[in-house]
Amino acid sequence: MQTKGVVYLVGAGPGDPELLTVKALRLLQTADVVIYDRLVSPEIIALIPAGVSRIAVGKAPGMHCVPQQEINSLLTGLAGKSRAIVRLKGGDPFVFGRGSEEAMHLRQQGITFEVVPGLTAASAVSTYAGIPLTHRSMSRGVRLVTGHLQQDDELNLEWDKLADPSATLVVYMGLSNLDTIAYRLIAAGRAPETPAAAIQEGTTPRQRRVIATLDTLDREVKAAGLVSPVIIIVGETVALADSLSWFGTQEISHEKSCFDHA
Repeated sequence: MQTKGVVYLVGAGPGDPELLTVKALRLLQTADVVIYDRLVSPEIIALIPAGVSRIAVGKAPGMHCVPQQEINSLLTGLAGKSRAIVRLKGGDPFVFGRGSEEAMHLRQQGITFEVVPGLTAASAVSTYAGIPLTHRSMSRGVRLVTGHLQQDDELNLEWDKLADPSATLVVYMGLSNLDTIAYRLIAAGRAPETPAAAIQEGTTPRQRRVIATLDTLDREVKAAGLVSPVIIIVGETVALADSLSWFGTQEISHEKSCFDHA
């Protein structure tokens, strides 16, 4: 007889509720309690049935609502009540989502868990922005990095490798360090005129897109007033954004100050 609940670490994807997996949607609709992060879109939260307990533990850059240790303790406490607990995370739980840390904690506590993958922002947001991550003769690979570090640690990445012109670079949580990221990439050899993009709230009706170059992106993003969550993409495939654009979005051109609909 099972005496503890099951914790489902569920990826919610980047925001569009139609990008949820079938399993993620089923678990949302049958859960006893849902613990969700800030990056889970309101459209997805709206899919949780009335009467299901909802607990927000969202973290904003520089302002952690609930410390990770408290989240771990919350999961343990809820599991002790023989419930079906959904730990809902933006994107994929194992891609910069700290899902593996929570899974390790649950394993140490002897609590059953399952991990449900979700579409990570690098893939989904780039697609909704009309930017392929790879393209013949333009990009032979993809690198995913986080541009945000805890507390005041230095952003110490392998810049020489990230400056590889044959690969597309996707930076999560890099908005606050965008000027440093661009400077370090250029210093490491990436051409200043490399196409670059910043996409806010990708895949949702609030999506906004700035297309510029590596050396102008920070300036254009500031002028446009983009706010988190933002994905940054650097690479030659960004030049295809206009040709492959298909999703309704507010585009902020680096040549104009007004909004155009892509």
